[in-house]
Amino acid sequence: MSKSVPITVAHGDGIGPEIMAATLHILKEAGANLDIETIDIGEKVYLAGNSSGIEPSAWDSFRRTKVFLKAPITTPQGGGYKSLNVTVRKTLGLYANVRPCVSYHPFVDTKHPKMDVVIVRENEEDLYAGIEHRQTQQVYQCLKLISRPGSEKIVRYAFEYARRNNRKKVTCFTKDNIMKLTDGLFHKVFDEIAAEYSDIENEHWIVDIGAAKLADTPELFDVLVMPNLYGDVLSDVAAQIAGSVGLAGSANIGEHVSMFEAIHGSAPRRAGQNLANPSGLLLGAVMMLVHIGETHVAERVHNAWLRTIEDGIHTYDIYEEGHSKQKVGTKEFADAVAQRVGQKPETLKAASYKAAEERNAEVRRATPRQSAKKDLVGVDVFLDWTKGTANDLGDSLSKLSGDGIKLDMMSNRGVKVWPGGHAETFCSDHWRCRFLATTDGDGVSHPQIISLLKRVADAGFDFIKTENLYNFDGERGYSLDQGA
Repeated sequence: MSKSVPITVAHGDGIGPEIMAATLHILKEAGANLDIETIDIGEKVYLAGNSSGIEPSAWDSFRRTKVFLKAPITTPQGGGYKSLNVTVRKTLGLYANVRPCVSYHPFVDTKHPKMDVVIVRENEEDLYAGIEHRQTQQVYQCLKLISRPGSEKIVRYAFEYARRNNRKKVTCFTKDNIMKLTDGLFHKVFDEIAAEYSDIENEHWIVDIGAAKLADTPELFDVLVMPNLYGDVLSDVAAQIAGSVGLAGSANIGEHVSMFEAIHGSAPRRAGQNLANPSGLLLGAVMMLVHIGETHVAERVHNAWLRTIEDGIHTYDIYEEGHSKQKVGTKEFADAVAQRVGQKPETLKAASYKAAEERNAEVRRATPRQSAKKDLVGVDVFLDWTKGTANDLGDSLSKLSGDGIKLDMMSNRGVKVWPGGHAETFCSDHWRCRFLATTDGDGVSHPQIISLLKRVADAGFDFIKTENLYNFDGERGYSLDQGA
């Protein structure tokens, strides 16, 4: 008998315990040899006073097993409770979220019978870094952080996933026509890495038209890779249009630990009624089995599930007259899948996974790069100000120029308003005031910026934030505003 594989399991809240029991029953019947460590997470832990929803001892379990099978949890209502998923993903470096979105026509109703899309989502940065501030009475900000190493890891993972799963194309979605630096970097990295995979087709779409095409004609796509926010939104959209969010499993892959789950929530209103569909968690567990090298068992589980779906044995959420033959509860569905272990689907495509030694799943670390020459050329000073027009503010700040630094322009909410602004432009109380070297081509120093800020403060202005402006190898490392 092969050595058992240690995994960490959390039964979660709401329908979590029911669908986890169903999932583990099927895995056992399929011959999975697992050594299970059980931990508590979620509502009970939150209410015991732990704002992260996870006990400190759980981290030791993750480090021992390196694999986490997680049922949905409930986050209590009210403030002060952190997202457990975000905490786990960031703490353990789970950089890749992988969500297959497949239609099961004609057995599950869908408008897209040929859909078979995998969304690979960057999982750690972007707007989900969660760095937000209230800066004025009127304006809040959220920082969008995109790094080259983070982009390289997720893009390379997408191409490696495509290669070892016999996928033909990888598509990147960004909004780099607007966010030219952040999304621009993601797109640039995609193009660089795509050039290393000549056997796989690649393409880039602007996310808005790409999302429209995904919703309308998903068969155009194969593997999709994108930054965090777009991936979060569109993976749910893709799962739903494939047939049901309740059928989608999810993997969160890290270099040290990986987490597997359903993409839906804990549905407390359905808890304890033997109604919930365990399919999402079960398919997440199939991804787990592939990850730990139990590919034979993964095939047995997945094909038994497909055969059950084909046979029309469905839980209430996907049951439909004309498509379904028998409406069953959670336990009965699990029993039906377990009884079909060893069988394969007759109409749907049978699942087949490469053996662990053939997968070559290792993702190389970010390529070391020579540091660019970094030159400080100015500073954006942000003000909270409500005492007049843009011209009034420009005139006042111009008088503070000196010591080799001058006011160059001002913007409000990304639109240039001085010099040469337009009277129709609405201005909030949040102003960006750009100071550059008095002589074009010169740099500025930190002492010059400190001196400028003292003059601004002494003049009675409330500066709320500064952003230093840099060139990297002579290339501008900051954006221009609309109208600039």
